[in-house]
Amino acid sequence: MTTDSITNLITLFLNSSSPLSLATSSTAMSYVVAGGVFFSLIGVFWLVRTIILNRLERLSKSTHTDIDDAVIAIVRGIHPLVYSVAAAYVALQILTLPSALMMMVTALTLGVLVWQAVHVSLALVSLFTKRLVERESLPDGTPDPNTSTIANLIILIARMVLWSLGIIFVLANVGIEITSLIAGLGIGGIAIAFALQGILSDLFASFSIYFDKPFRIGDFIVVGTDMGTVERIGIKSTRLRTLQGEELVISNAELTTARVQNFKKMQERRITATFGVTYDTASTELEALPGYIKDIFSGIAGARLDRAHFRSFGDSALIFEVIYFVESSDYAVFMDIQQTYNLALLTLCRSRGIAFAFPTQTIYTIAA
Repeated sequence: MTTDSITNLITLFLNSSSPLSLATSSTAMSYVVAGGVFFSLIGVFWLVRTIILNRLERLSKSTHTDIDDAVIAIVRGIHPLVYSVAAAYVALQILTLPSALMMMVTALTLGVLVWQAVHVSLALVSLFTKRLVERESLPDGTPDPNTSTIANLIILIARMVLWSLGIIFVLANVGIEITSLIAGLGIGGIAIAFALQGILSDLFASFSIYFDKPFRIGDFIVVGTDMGTVERIGIKSTRLRTLQGEELVISNAELTTARVQNFKKMQERRITATFGVTYDTASTELEALPGYIKDIFSGIAGARLDRAHFRSFGDSALIFEVIYFVESSDYAVFMDIQQTYNLALLTLCRSRGIAFAFPTQTIYTIAA
């Protein structure tokens, strides 16, 4: 048999005896061909999936990043229903189905594919969000707890956007007019935005707090007349633990507009202390007092004297001013050092016979 004869036979078979032509001529054969296409496509899908997973797993062994591991998890996590529905949709194209039934099949197929696409997209958003957001850490190297709140918020917004786009895509592809729907959603969104203006302002303020980082969890801050340690930075509010022990809840919008003092970011404290001695203190003792104070601070660990001077003449005392630094932002450490200095100064003055002044008033009377 020559080459031309073989070519003619193949052409004749494809034109007159192909499965598709048989399907159009015989209903039973159509179902057989559709079933064969269905199972063949499922086998092809699983074969391709297996090949891709094997290649990715070999690739992941030679890399040190976790991106390939996440991609493997995404590919492995594709639901078998997706393969089945996609194969069934292709197979049903061979059959002649009523338009209403075909529209239902199309809607079901698009719905399943969009459902899987949204899950894959959310997995990718979660991966990159955790890599870009949760890599932040506190100065001591521990993870910043606030990053998990922001990461969850970003994933929540992404989930809402992706599902909305997916539903609109499905409706648009099954012949439903979505122009009025989108217009209605736009008007409804504006109304909801006005109704939830306060909540939305706190929501965006939480993003501002995260990216600007005026404070972190564990910082001691002062907001107006309130102060406390930051325990939690939420989507709507921030919670402080006050010095009295109660929990103080402040809206994030208020924190972004108020003046906030963050004592945790302070490397050291500058302290200004004054005291007064009586006017009858000897001049030699007045001259020696700055030196005495210098000796006191030389024995206090964690404190550094800046200066000590006889500053001014008061109404009933000679005023001395002492400036020193506490090399810690911890308030308890500052109070310990201040107590040590005060006790040492009191002991010194008593040992030198120097009296502290207190408000006094002398009245002179003239006999008539």
